[in-house]
Amino acid sequence: MSAPLLYESHSHTPLCKHAVGMPTDYAAVAEARGLRGITLTCHCPLPDGFSAGVRMSPEQYEEYVAMVYEARDEYAGRVDVRLGLESDYYPGVEPWLEKLHARYPLNHVLGSVHPQVPDYVAIYFNGDPFDYQQTYFDHLALAAESGLYDTLAHPDLIKNESPEDWDLTRILPYIQRSLDRIAATGVAMELNTSGRYKRIPEFNPNPTMLGLMRERGIPVVLGADAHQPERVAEGYEDAMETLQVAGYSDISFFLDRKRQTVAISDALASLKSLE
Repeated sequence: MSAPLLYESHSHTPLCKHAVGMPTDYAAVAEARGLRGITLTCHCPLPDGFSAGVRMSPEQYEEYVAMVYEARDEYAGRVDVRLGLESDYYPGVEPWLEKLHARYPLNHVLGSVHPQVPDYVAIYFNGDPFDYQQTYFDHLALAAESGLYDTLAHPDLIKNESPEDWDLTRILPYIQRSLDRIAATGVAMELNTSGRYKRIPEFNPNPTMLGLMRERGIPVVLGADAHQPERVAEGYEDAMETLQVAGYSDISFFLDRKRQTVAISDALASLKSLE
């Protein structure tokens, strides 16, 4: 086993109201897994009570930062704990996020479109699932074009909204157009291992979309989307092997919002098993 190389780039805190464990607990698993570090990326506060049931309130943002900094100090010299954020995108939220992102130095900003959120559904779902899928991939591209984000999280999450309406062949031209726009921005995209627990049990994105990302030279960041400590770096070995099959030879993560790259072969050799 080589020296620690990888970061967990997508993890949460209890402030989002659907995760358990403090950042120190997540850092402990990161250390046990042989990670170099972990970036906490809890769901950001949003204006006007949008999606308030699954994220911290604006008043709790300072608490979130303090919580991450406490873990950073406790694990200094053992695990590099970093402050990040998962920020929802929908048209019109950009000014709010620009101010939020500027309040503290962030290391990694994940852009998410969450089509399951009732407030988002109320605005953008017109009763036609295929049209909703098109809207989702347009918003994903708009997120990249906003300049607000380093990485786009779980980039085919929409498939889990109504699996019976998910026809990859039919939606593929819209995915390709979205990926063309994303590639032009230089924004990375995530391979999210928690997709295996969703209604369509596979990584997000699916292998076809991952191959299209590779063809366009879009960098990939690994994220377990950990909402409980034991999920930190879960599925990373399988995910990196999936990336290799798709034609990727390296993996990325962000520090101080600058992309870092390591070879997949080296990253695989650096991980420790919890079994």
